[in-house]
Amino acid sequence: MGTGHGHGHGHQTAAATHRGRLVLVLCLTLLVMVVQIVGSRLAGSLALLADAGHMAADSFGIVLALFAVWIAGRPSNSKRTFGFQRAEILAAAANALLLFVLCGYITYEAVQRFLAPEPVAGPTMLVVAAAGLAVNTVGLVALHRGQSESLNLRGAYLEVLSDTVSSVGVIAAGLVVWTTGWERADSIVSLAIAVFIVPRAWKLLDEALHILLEATPRGMDLEEVRRHLRAQPGVIEVHDLHAWTITSGMPVLSAHVVVEDALLAESGRILDRLHDCLAGHFDVEHSTLQLEPAGHVDHEGACHD
Repeated sequence: MGTGHGHGHGHQTAAATHRGRLVLVLCLTLLVMVVQIVGSRLAGSLALLADAGHMAADSFGIVLALFAVWIAGRPSNSKRTFGFQRAEILAAAANALLLFVLCGYITYEAVQRFLAPEPVAGPTMLVVAAAGLAVNTVGLVALHRGQSESLNLRGAYLEVLSDTVSSVGVIAAGLVVWTTGWERADSIVSLAIAVFIVPRAWKLLDEALHILLEATPRGMDLEEVRRHLRAQPGVIEVHDLHAWTITSGMPVLSAHVVVEDALLAESGRILDRLHDCLAGHFDVEHSTLQLEPAGHVDHEGACHD
């Protein structure tokens, strides 16, 4: 005797609610990228070119994020029962890999420039970097709230954040080159930019892989979930308990729930109580629960804790 119970259909991804902010940041990022490319040519600055390359990666990442938001909003069907919502996580993973490639390029160029310095125009470098800092600050403000709700937006936010720090570093290098003429400062800041990006890219990739591997949502203790479900009236045991994440902000859960035989006729009421427990205590709006009489587990082909 099994009963399925689901909630949360038609869920809008967290990133979709912030689509307009992503578009705004994309436009600002493209603008700064063009200015930095021109400025790097005029100033001969690798740090500006590195920052422009970072901006290009940001732009591509935000385009991926917007594409993921669009495709994630497509309706589900019989072949893809959750639609394309996992596309947001794939975009975040691609974003992280792109950042790693960028760091490798910056590191290589920085070492070459350090060994063989090239002329750098400090004042031009300083002005362009200051303009980039101003625009990046606007982008950070635009994405700050959404980054805590969506892994995809968090990727865009981290990129803009690293751009902001990069701009500060380029400003410092511009000041050093301008006031002292020490051109290796440009290479050192470029290398520092790469070092700053790597751990943030790794964290983003780790979060994406955690979801893609269908691991238990971070912060959720399955034993605590089991205790809460067992505490509901009429529940004897809970087994085959699984929890994973479809996309940012959408955890799902399934379980077999053993209930007293006399209460099986009230399955609808029991399921409502169980769902309210999961939604209220663990923020799980989509759950699939199978109610079973005592002893039914012995007839199942596979059993998990």
